[in-house]
Amino acid sequence: MEKEINDWRLKIDEIDEKLVELFNLRAEYASEIGNVKKKLRISIYNPERENQIFTHVQARNQGPLSNEAIRRLFERIIDETRRLERESFEKEQGNGH
Repeated sequence: MEKEINDWRLKIDEIDEKLVELFNLRAEYASEIGNVKKKLRISIYNPERENQIFTHVQARNQGPLSNEAIRRLFERIIDETRRLERESFEKEQGNGH
């Protein structure tokens, strides 16, 4: 039984590694969006886009997580994305671009 638990844990560890890679890639994209938003002089906060994201990910949810759980996870991801966009936006402002 302990070997079975360890096998499942190894599978989870592999998924976690992939998630970290994907989260970092998402963060890079968010930073670039912040740069573009600065150039276009548009707001970082976009509630319509955030709702699109929630709708999109919940539509692909096959469980076992509930849609509410998916929403809570993505709220945290979006909070970090918004922070990165804002930092990129402010950095660009500070450089006079």
